[in-house]
Amino acid sequence: MRLRDIYSDSVNDRTVWGKAGIELPRFDRASMIKATEAAPEWVHFGAGNIFRIFPAALQQDLLERGIEKTGIIMVAGRDGGIVDEVFKPCDNLTLGVTLKADGGIAKKVIAGIAASLWMGKDEDFEKLKNIFRKPSLKMASFTITEKAYNLNGGPDPEHYLAKVTALLYERYKAGSFPLALVSMDNCSHNGDKLFSAVEAFALSFIETGRAEKEFIDYIRDPKKVSFPWTMIDKITPGPDQGVKTLLEKSGFEDTKIYAKTTPTAPFVNAEETQYLVMEDSFPGGRAKLEEAGVLFCSRETVEKAERMKVSTCLNPLHTALAIFGCLLGYTKICDEMKNKDLVKMIEIIGYVEGLPAAADPGIITPKKFIDEVVKVRLPNPFLPDTPQRIASDSSQKIPIRFGETIKTYQSNKNLDINSLKIIPLVLAAWVRYLLGINDEGKPFTVSPDPLYETLAAQLSGIKPGDKGPFHKVLEPIFSNEKIFGVDLYQAGLGKKAEAYFEELMAGPGAVAATLKRYL
Repeated sequence: MRLRDIYSDSVNDRTVWGKAGIELPRFDRASMIKATEAAPEWVHFGAGNIFRIFPAALQQDLLERGIEKTGIIMVAGRDGGIVDEVFKPCDNLTLGVTLKADGGIAKKVIAGIAASLWMGKDEDFEKLKNIFRKPSLKMASFTITEKAYNLNGGPDPEHYLAKVTALLYERYKAGSFPLALVSMDNCSHNGDKLFSAVEAFALSFIETGRAEKEFIDYIRDPKKVSFPWTMIDKITPGPDQGVKTLLEKSGFEDTKIYAKTTPTAPFVNAEETQYLVMEDSFPGGRAKLEEAGVLFCSRETVEKAERMKVSTCLNPLHTALAIFGCLLGYTKICDEMKNKDLVKMIEIIGYVEGLPAAADPGIITPKKFIDEVVKVRLPNPFLPDTPQRIASDSSQKIPIRFGETIKTYQSNKNLDINSLKIIPLVLAAWVRYLLGINDEGKPFTVSPDPLYETLAAQLSGIKPGDKGPFHKVLEPIFSNEKIFGVDLYQAGLGKKAEAYFEELMAGPGAVAATLKRYL
């Protein structure tokens, strides 16, 4: 069974897919593609796994129910190879594999993507220009990771979002048509981060004569261009070898994993649970995604939902497990959930230290969210997620995942910041993790992080087993507000984190022993 054969005139026996337990699309795909070419409504930047099994599947649901007529134009950014190596050979189809906590597996072909383009290909970029000139376009969404919004000191004309801004300029010249630019990336105030980057590039265009000064007015007018905030949640690991083998045994042949950058395959495996909360700000209209389960609401409600998830109910627990998992030699998150000390650790972070500082969005209950995370989602033995994946780019995540809670404790007189014990322990453990030596004294590969080389240089000269004090080494790190969201010393947690670090450095077994000591 090959994805490209589903709509082939020469291979039209669809019963074989049913025998393999694979659900096929139930709409006229040729009509969808034709309608999308004539009047595109949705372009998505970032051809990653979460987009293909979540937002793209939502649009498919609407297509199958006859609520929408057009599909999504997907745009790859950094690596155009995935377009030629993964998407086009499979006719832009994806096999979504949902791994349920009860052991069930649902397999469905996702066909809501009408076309795949590469931002770096001149021919494709010209196609994108034409698409952005169309009045029908309503939304350009993004899953390009948190790092993509960091301009690193200035607007680089080759930056991904510089090209997006150039496309917006084409839309402005064509008639200043309205558009919503929707970040679905997992970061706080994602709409504002996207706006700030696009605004910076628009100003640079004007300063260098690439655009007239009125262009910035278009960008800044929410009745023309909006930047809604969103909160997205669905654990989506990279393509798993076990899932690959399972699919091959069922007769599915499109299982080659392309791994030049982010591992990508014609199939995507993910958990069943999913949330998408979105600020309802679309000046040119939008798809009826509420019919597919998207929660539309005010910006204030999105912020509360996002803070609830990213700063309290999921992401801090995930990062804590990732850090200690790497140090303790785990390769699966679900296996960590069999360790009573690690479970107790995340329960304290979530229920005891996080929940008092959590915002209640009203549309989702924080405690119930944590219950689901701790009892259903993270222990799911069929979800092949790894601490090594979660630990990637931790320096970019920690300010939100832990820093925001610390800030709330600082600002709320009813909360005692001195009561925090496990959050500063996790922060100290992360610095211990950066040494790349596990609790048995064996080296391991630290996951990719943009600040790793800088931090490793600051930590050079010390190793597990060394005795403190480590203040001279740690003070420049623990006082770095860009990493922790706060200066830990000013917050009253710096000395506590230093003391934890000394205990974690005591030698083999010290990480597990220190964790147990403070639970």
